[in-house]
Amino acid sequence: MRRLTVFLVALAISLPTTYLHARKKPVTVIITAGQSNTDGRVSNDDLPSYIKENGYSYCKWSYGSDTLSGGGRFTPFWPKVFKQDNTNKWGYDAIVYYLIEKSLRSDFYVIKESLGGTAIDTHCSSNNGMYWSADKDFLASTSASDKGGKSLLKAFTENIGSCIDNVLSHEKNGYQIKAFLWHQGESDMKMADNYYDNLKAVVGYVRDYLVEKTGDERYRYLPFVCGTFSRDSRDRSEVIVSALYKLEAEDENFHVVDISDGSLLSDRLHFDAKGAERLGMRIFKELIKIKAVSTRNKEVINLLRNSQ
Repeated sequence: MRRLTVFLVALAISLPTTYLHARKKPVTVIITAGQSNTDGRVSNDDLPSYIKENGYSYCKWSYGSDTLSGGGRFTPFWPKVFKQDNTNKWGYDAIVYYLIEKSLRSDFYVIKESLGGTAIDTHCSSNNGMYWSADKDFLASTSASDKGGKSLLKAFTENIGSCIDNVLSHEKNGYQIKAFLWHQGESDMKMADNYYDNLKAVVGYVRDYLVEKTGDERYRYLPFVCGTFSRDSRDRSEVIVSALYKLEAEDENFHVVDISDGSLLSDRLHFDAKGAERLGMRIFKELIKIKAVSTRNKEVINLLRNSQ
């Protein structure tokens, strides 16, 4: 009888712990890539007041750009770009990460690769001759951009792999890559007719890489979320916009966020503070819609309610 009593007491103590452990969720990971509007061209002086006041407490990122390697390492997030003249810049994704961290109230990770003026199609002009192309011959001919080569796609995926090996695979509750965020296309105007095939190949390459790397077949259907372009952008291509919506119609995990009303800097290419914030808010709403994230945070709900 005494043994039975001891057992029941031990069971009563252990059950809540076991139950809570079972309910713990894998850590959230977001992967982000693209050209200058993803990289960010808004001065940090123009960050929204709520970010200036509260900052970031939970977001850790691994950032690669041009020859800069993410190195499979994470550091606390604060907006910056890899530019010698001024590193203190932010883009739409800074808004997304803020909303995610306020919603989660726990650590999460971002793996980002971005570089302004870069194309997918190798027949287009592209910054430093670096490309996002998933063309097999191109990939076979070069190495990752952070290793002396010209492939931004290799730099992106290889850093994802290093982050998995070095950090994410050691998370006690595991990890889950929730979405792939993207804004790019202005530099592909010259070969706009190829954009449908080119971007489809990029998305497929990243999904296939993740399946092969992790063995998780769910990544074959990884949600991909991209923005369009301001109607006032000097580099907006209706052919590329149509390609985005065609891909969305064919792939239930491909999601397009309209930002045709996004305001721009004086260069008529890059989103200004209001435009970048608007796109970030809309992308976060899309992440909620597709159930990649959720929120009950009052601040986040109010920000979304007041956004356009």
